[in-house]
Amino acid sequence: MFMIRKKTAGLILFVLIFCAWTDVFGQRKVEEGYISTDDGTRLFYQKVGNGKQAVIIPAALFLFDDFRNLAKGRTLIFYDMRGRGRSDVLTDEQRSRIVSIHHDVKDVERIRQHFKLEKFSLIGYSYLGLMTVMYAMEYPGRVERIVQLGPVPLKFGTQYPENLKNTDKLAEIGADPLEVAKVEKLLADGYDKTNPKEYCEKLWSVQRYRLVGNPANVDRLGNGLCDLTNELPVNLTKHFQYSFVSVQKLDIPKADVAKMKIPVLTIHGTNDRNAFYGSGREWATILPNGRLLTIAGAAHQSWADAPDIILPAVDIFLSGKWPEKAEKVTSVSLP
Repeated sequence: MFMIRKKTAGLILFVLIFCAWTDVFGQRKVEEGYISTDDGTRLFYQKVGNGKQAVIIPAALFLFDDFRNLAKGRTLIFYDMRGRGRSDVLTDEQRSRIVSIHHDVKDVERIRQHFKLEKFSLIGYSYLGLMTVMYAMEYPGRVERIVQLGPVPLKFGTQYPENLKNTDKLAEIGADPLEVAKVEKLLADGYDKTNPKEYCEKLWSVQRYRLVGNPANVDRLGNGLCDLTNELPVNLTKHFQYSFVSVQKLDIPKADVAKMKIPVLTIHGTNDRNAFYGSGREWATILPNGRLLTIAGAAHQSWADAPDIILPAVDIFLSGKWPEKAEKVTSVSLP
């Protein structure tokens, strides 16, 4: 009996030490589940940490693995947007009614309400960098800080100088030209519809090169998201018909954005092919309390190119300080 109790006590001690160790290194237990929106759509979420500072991070499917390490001293709430990642799969009829950037804004508020947050910070990647600003404008006083990662422009179609945009083709940035041609042929033959997962995997093998500035970093992006029904190209194409169209229709006056006083850190790679670097510079000129952290040579998923720069910078910013290399930009054009 004594030996059993001794072993049990030893096991309990091990568990306590392990839990303490995981807390220290930000790898604590992840709470997962679904949150229902007002229209019944369920959003998949992952919650890490229990610190005082709360941070809501949409696009869990892209950001969770790398940004979860910011959990020390914070409560991080990641979630997948409606119709994306592990959130509910939508029908075509649903997409036509409830997929838009305006619904994304409402979903942030639903997440806030569910977790009973009074104040929180936001991290927005790609078009969500725009969406997080829209949320802060619609719900003033709720947001403490915003991080934009490779944000799209405030106004769709904004033109930038040639040295502030990158239009490299896949065959020019590391992808095998023969494989690119094969994928294009598969699409023309309707392979994306007859073999959606296989086509997704073949497309990812070449498209991933768009997301990094250095082709040597593609393996940092993982194996793609082809196991998720929402992320199959045949479904994503339908989703974008409504999501991106809603972004294209926006007409938000710069003067309204300029009234927002909260600190905003914009992080943008100079080789971003999805949202041009000029967009990041423009945001930093519009936002009165905004600064730009330029990542030379990085592309759309800039943290894959420069994790040693970006993750510490976001940590410093969320802690209340500006990263050392974040600059106040007064002109979209380069000096």
